Amino acid sequence: MTSARAFSMRNTEYAGPYGGRMFKRLAARVFWTCGRWSLRSEPAPTRPTVLIGAPHTSNWDFVLMLGIAWRLGIDVHWLGKKSLFTGWRGPIMRRLGGIPVDRSDPARVVGEVVAQIRTGAVFGLVVTPDGTRGGNDHWKSGFYRIARETGMPVTLGYVDRTTMTTGLGPTLDLTGDVAADMDRIRAFYADKAGVRPERRTEPRLREELAAVIPAR
Repeated sequence: MTSARAFSMRNTEYAGPYGGRMFKRLAARVFWTCGRWSLRSEPAPTRPTVLIGAPHTSNWDFVLMLGIAWRLGIDVHWLGKKSLFTGWRGPIMRRLGGIPVDRSDPARVVGEVVAQIRTGAVFGLVVTPDGTRGGNDHWKSGFYRIARETGMPVTLGYVDRTTMTTGLGPTLDLTGDVAADMDRIRAFYADKAGVRPERRTEPRLREELAAVIPAR
């Protein structure tokens, strides 16, 4: 996976004369004032959280995610495949909170997230469990395993084309009872369509066939 240096959340803040939270808040205010989408959201979480972005059906989801985070003042970081961080795109993606992931070593990211939690930082780790802009028949369980193994709650971020709204829903503490936890998640997303509703994936894990994903 990524090195500790690449993962370090201290290295993803904007720098320079246009950097910092003031610029982000201003940019977000313009985005929500001038755009077609409306922000309807619960308050920003006050502790580190796994922030689900769903339904993930369009590249516009990334723009909306930044708009939500910058308006609410959330320090967000997101996991992306290593190919997104090659060449000139690498520094930009990292500045926007990106964390390159090597799928050959999935356990490493958990350890690095735990290390960051122990520093006292408050952040949202954005995960899109329905994959790359839809087209799958189930959600990937990475968000669930990260939450259980780190003790982080899960915040339900959403995009709904039918109401042209987006934002954060409730923050849930997972129990390890996969079916029960996913029932709560499914109930929230039942009426959320995404930017491209035809690409929406039902929130369901393969692991729901198993009884429990244990916590450490």
